[in-house]
Amino acid sequence: MSMEASIQELIDRFHGKMERDEQARADVMPLRKTFNIDLGTEHYSMRLEDARIEGFGPQMLDEADVTLYTTPESLQGLIDGTLRPMKAYVTKRITIKGKIQDLLFLKKFF
Repeated sequence: MSMEASIQELIDRFHGKMERDEQARADVMPLRKTFNIDLGTEHYSMRLEDARIEGFGPQMLDEADVTLYTTPESLQGLIDGTLRPMKAYVTKRITIKGKIQDLLFLKKFF
């Protein structure tokens, strides 16, 4: 089962939060970041610009600011809340190339 729909749902939630929460939008507005998600059998990328996530698709960017490596099962656990992000990171169920601060900063907006 592909994770594309679950990731798209997160992106939609993020956009809803940005539309409703002026302070959150102001906090995120200056950020310009690119992200890869490597699930082993699936690969996705997106870019954050002007408090919007654009260009989501099933490809990897050559020079992403942050790349998240995990499995579809671990990503689903992160999405549905059965796996806590720091526990996943400490137990190496996820690994991150890039600044973890970027990922942790955005986590609070989902």
